[in-house]
Parts: sequence; structure tokens; C-alpha cells
Amino acid sequence: MTILFTPEDLLRYLYKETSPAMNAAIEAALEEDWTLREKLEVLKASARNLDKIVESPRTEVIMNILQYARESVIATA
Repeated sequence: MTILFTPEDLLRYLYKETSPAMNAAIEAALEEDWTLREKLEVLKASARNLDKIVESPRTEVIMNILQYARESVIATA
């Protein structure tokens, strides 16, 4: 009997949030199902890429905040 695993199941497996029984079932399925292995590899690559993402505000946003702060100081003086 083939058990179908969802992407959510694979994510939980990847982040070690599955039970020992679920781990065993997924690992057995990974040995037999190459498409499932591919899906897991895509999720692993995505997780690695998430660690590389660095977000910062645009320069325009920072300049607008600084301008607002200057105007606020002048208005209260």
C-alpha cells in the first residue's frame, strides 16, 4: 500500500516535527519513490535559500522617515 505524503508532511519531516512512526513511513517511501525524493530536495533547497535572504528597507523609505523626523523636530521647536 502506497501512502501519499503532502508537501506539508515533507516540511514537517524536514524540520524534524514528525513522529517516529511518520519518520519511518516517509523514509520508506523516499527509498521507493523518486518523485517524493525530488520534492524533498526542492524543499531542502528552498529552506537553504530562505536562510540567505536579507531584507532591508529601500533608501527612499529611510529618507522619508528622516525627513519626517526633521520636520517633527522643527514643528515642536
